[in-house]
Amino acid sequence: MGLKLTGMTLKNLMSKPVTRRYPHEPLVYTERTRGHVHNDMEKCILCSICDKACPAGALIVDKEALTWTIDRFSCVQCMACVRSCPPKAQRLTMRPEYAPSALTMSMETHTKTEE
Repeated sequence: MGLKLTGMTLKNLMSKPVTRRYPHEPLVYTERTRGHVHNDMEKCILCSICDKACPAGALIVDKEALTWTIDRFSCVQCMACVRSCPPKAQRLTMRPEYAPSALTMSMETHTKTEE
């Protein structure tokens, strides 16, 4: 038993690590990675279809205030909002990278600039 463990230990010491050396090596996202919802506010028409399609209630669209708000802690990355967004401009997209870590639970609000 002792010789078997010694052999395994020596083998592991001499081989390459199984895991990546993050953050020294960048993370490679696979094709099916669901990272976070991104809204291009320049193209957004604030139609609130995404708000109604979100099963988790993570989106709030306020047409009067010209704001689009997402609660990242409630979002389940199901892509219902992305699929419901009118197809001509594709304002909502699912970005493969993850949203930056938040220290507090807060809503992320984006404001549309009037043209």
